[in-house]
Amino acid sequence: MTAKTTNLMLRNDTILGVCEAIGQDFGFNPNWLRVAFCIPMFWNPALVMGTYLGLGILVAAIRFAFPDKRADIGKAAPAATHLVEAKAMDVTGDREPELIAA
Repeated sequence: MTAKTTNLMLRNDTILGVCEAIGQDFGFNPNWLRVAFCIPMFWNPALVMGTYLGLGILVAAIRFAFPDKRADIGKAAPAATHLVEAKAMDVTGDREPELIAA
């Protein structure tokens, strides 16, 4: 089963999708990164927002320069499955099955 990937910047429940993107790329739960951004927000919100926006620009540039190959594989998988099924039907469809005695 293929996972459906959506553009993180177009989702309604994220702000630029920075924490989610970094969590996906490095393989950890993005909630830990969200907490790490929220705690220093009490002491220096301008620095935290600047860091967050800077990471947002960096993530957008990386996602633009190196698109997700898993999304392309997911789109091509149904066509490949159809070809495999057609090939299997072609092999067994024209001939009668052979009886093999042991």
